[in-house]
Amino acid sequence: MKTVIIGGVAGGASAAARLRRLDEAAEIIILERGDYVSFANCGLPYFIGGEISDRDELTLQTPESFRARFNIDVRVLSEAAEISPAEKRVTVREVQTGRTYEESYDTLILSPGAEPVTPDIEGAHGENVFTLRNIPDADRIKAWIAQKSPRSAAVIGGGYIGVEMAENLVRAGLEVSIVELADHLVAPLDADMAADVHRYARSKGISLHLGSGVGAICGRKILLQNGGELEADMVIMSVGVRPDTALARACGVKLNARGSIVVNSRMQTSEKDIYAVGDAVEVRNFVTGEPAFIPLAGPANRQGRIAADNICGYESEYGGTQGSAVLKLFDMTVATTGLNEKAAAAAGIDYDKTYTYSASHASYYPGAENMSVKALWDKKTLRLLGAQIVGYSGVDKRMDVLAAAIRLGAKVTDLASLELCYAPPFGSAKDPVNMLGFVAENVATGKLRQFFWHDVESLPRDGSVTLLDVRTKTEVARGKIDGFINIPVDELRERAYELPKGKPVYIHCHSGLRSYIACRMLGGRGYECHNLAGGWRLYESVTSERSAIPEYICTECK
Repeated sequence: MKTVIIGGVAGGASAAARLRRLDEAAEIIILERGDYVSFANCGLPYFIGGEISDRDELTLQTPESFRARFNIDVRVLSEAAEISPAEKRVTVREVQTGRTYEESYDTLILSPGAEPVTPDIEGAHGENVFTLRNIPDADRIKAWIAQKSPRSAAVIGGGYIGVEMAENLVRAGLEVSIVELADHLVAPLDADMAADVHRYARSKGISLHLGSGVGAICGRKILLQNGGELEADMVIMSVGVRPDTALARACGVKLNARGSIVVNSRMQTSEKDIYAVGDAVEVRNFVTGEPAFIPLAGPANRQGRIAADNICGYESEYGGTQGSAVLKLFDMTVATTGLNEKAAAAAGIDYDKTYTYSASHASYYPGAENMSVKALWDKKTLRLLGAQIVGYSGVDKRMDVLAAAIRLGAKVTDLASLELCYAPPFGSAKDPVNMLGFVAENVATGKLRQFFWHDVESLPRDGSVTLLDVRTKTEVARGKIDGFINIPVDELRERAYELPKGKPVYIHCHSGLRSYIACRMLGGRGYECHNLAGGWRLYESVTSERSAIPEYICTECK
């Protein structure tokens, strides 16, 4: 059996190694048009910023190491120019010499990946404009910084790579701006969860230009579509990627409207004996079941393994991508999995949501840091649909638990019963994941009525409802919501008589915990109570994003 693999990064490299492990006698050839195979493209921003100092650490394998360990023929600077499915042949062009030759195959794996999108605007290809997708791209950026000594940079696009690049350019000593067409950074986040990210980014000196695209780049001047402008010595284009599938299209492989290769669960394309994996393929959204484009390294590697299994006669299927991802922004960690509100609404799901604010480990042990957690679930089935966490230490650990719960079909209420590791330096007896389950369980069983930050302004101020703030007077002095009277929760039992009976009570505290306790107190006295999910902390963050003001951490809510 002879397998030719087009593309030697992520999915292609994983497929090759798996093929060898399953079939010692197979002939395996990797064709890679670039200089490198199996390199760590997710590490490129950190190489530019100096966090990764040794360039060689970015290359996980080389043609020589593939040959030595796996007996795989890796040909770099070798571009697949044409595929003939009927003849089972690939025309290969040597990049350096231009020489072409043909290579036969029994099975073919397409792993061409995705290519950066460059907007069709004036100046998009200027000498000071860069994209980042591979090691030569990183080399060009590093060389420009070393040779030109730029003082400022603009990153166009506020997705994962854009935000990572912004951080690392700051670390490289540049003044950095991010321009993002949407109203918030990191598209998988909802805007309310992104508010903390915005404040933190600004506190680190990053200038944000949200809600506007770029109209033109004129040397150092960047003209925004909203009429504004900024100046930067260099520009990083990070507006997204699209599947690199021209070769697949030319040979008759079926593509979808977006240009992604259509595959079945075994990673087989429409052409016999041709498989496809990685960022170039259409996947099934694990939560909704709908076709999707979710380019991530983890899924690409799993798809390569699955394609190899099926080539070697082992039944193996890809179950879909749920979009689990994590982002480092200086000391902040941002993580997402599954659906956000926009995606859930687009899928027509009747969902509910809640927010919690929990410490990364026992609050009495030094170094505890609070994390903001948001979860969505199906109102009817209680199936966990998605989660988002913004915080510092411990975020990745909790998101991995939530991602696994979604993959295993858990209900949001199941989170309450998970037995998770606890020791004061690592967690709490009531882990943030458990806390999320407790809150959702209270909502699902009717013990807790919620209202949200976006409901606050529409609450009547005509006396028909009671608006109650149960924070301390010190907290209220730091900021308050107009129209809310203040009775600290520890005084509420004695002062409940001040609240008129027969009117709904809308209550908030800093995070939602004390206001829930207040709801239970008053509910036991016959009041209809509603709790502000996420509390003042979330409301204030979303509505103001005042990054210069240090966040107040409520010791009672830890």
